[in-house]
Amino acid sequence: MSTYHRRRLVELKHAYDEARFGADRTLNLRALLPTAAEAARRTNLWLRERQASGATEVLIISGRGNGSDAGYSVVREAVARTLRQLKRQGVVDRVAEHTAGSFVARLAPMRRMLEGARRTMPAASDVPAAAAVSGLDPETAALLRALAERALTALGVRETGSFLEREMATQFAAFLRAVPPGDGRDARLRAAMQRTLDDDDERTR
Repeated sequence: MSTYHRRRLVELKHAYDEARFGADRTLNLRALLPTAAEAARRTNLWLRERQASGATEVLIISGRGNGSDAGYSVVREAVARTLRQLKRQGVVDRVAEHTAGSFVARLAPMRRMLEGARRTMPAASDVPAAAAVSGLDPETAALLRALAERALTALGVRETGSFLEREMATQFAAFLRAVPPGDGRDARLRAAMQRTLDDDDERTR
């Protein structure tokens, strides 16, 4: 195959990826030239935020490492390791190698991430979000309470009162990790909570 045809195939593939994923569902680490640690941090935060925003399938471009020593991409390995960790934590559902320098990740429903957070969260007295829960506005508190009650009911806890505060704090801490600081954070938190409730309703129909 000629150089021209190879270049055309690459251009067509890029155009297909842009149409399939778009800018909102593509993380191009290759363009940022991060260290391995920064690539892992960015991937972690971005995938959590994309999950909270309701995205389902995303593209992460790590690069192939052609310009690194021995052609080994430490950034690609850092991304792959982060994806494995996030899969265990309920953020990522499935991962597939898209090209030698990119991955496609299917994100898990928020409920799975919240269940994972419950397993790993410290005792209620150690949860930084516990104090913040009491100061939430009524709309956010109502959404968080509904989520916590559903989670406890699903676990078979009938008398939820004594566990409710801890569950609310646990879930709030998980949402705080998923929704980055910035303008309109409260609204984005509520949107993520409402989306999780709606997904639960859809699943049980």
